[in-house]
Amino acid sequence: MGEPDRQPHEWVRGGTVKLLTLFRPAIGQVWGETVEHTPNVVLHPWLRKELTAILDDLPAPTTSPLDPEANRAAWAVWQAGLTTPFTLPADLPPLRALLVWDNLAGHKTPEMVCWLCAHGVMPLYTPLGGSWLNMAESIQRIIVRRALVGRHPENTQDLKDWLGATVIGWNAAPTPFVWGGKRAARRERARARRHALGGSGGYTRRPVCRCRHPHTSRTNGGHRAI
Repeated sequence: MGEPDRQPHEWVRGGTVKLLTLFRPAIGQVWGETVEHTPNVVLHPWLRKELTAILDDLPAPTTSPLDPEANRAAWAVWQAGLTTPFTLPADLPPLRALLVWDNLAGHKTPEMVCWLCAHGVMPLYTPLGGSWLNMAESIQRIIVRRALVGRHPENTQDLKDWLGATVIGWNAAPTPFVWGGKRAARRERARARRHALGGSGGYTRRPVCRCRHPHTSRTNGGHRAI
């Protein structure tokens, strides 16, 4: 009889691997790169390269010049309600993409922000402690789980190979993401517990007792006795 696969129980820290990730929720495509360290000198060049390729694949911006005020308003609307919005450059190209990423100091360097704006990309930062709002976090958990479950890497190259292969496999049949989350589910359940009041916009948290007298009828002005 065969024996089940067994994995060593010892934990040896032989190095770590990080997965640089760009994710486009509308089509489910992932751009990933495995590295052992993620300082700005590694992250920013990779991000510029991938974003440039993504923008090249997008439909070309309109050839007719946009009204400068309307173009600036298209950018500024994404800063509405922010406590500390960054200053938009004086010369803005047409807005072509939104980049959602974590609220880290390295993501706010003037050099990087100016490069993004110059290429028509508006950076949006998740709130502190709100990385769960970034869908790239979700796809990373899926990729890592698929790549490593039931496996025992012996070195960092194993991790890189498995993660890279899993990204390729995901992109062969990507799944689009739609924003929901636990809070959206709680709101849906809360709405389901509401009780409408006669078709109006009001509601109650508990059902209203509808005890009708057998000798009453409904009119537009209220109830009348018969």
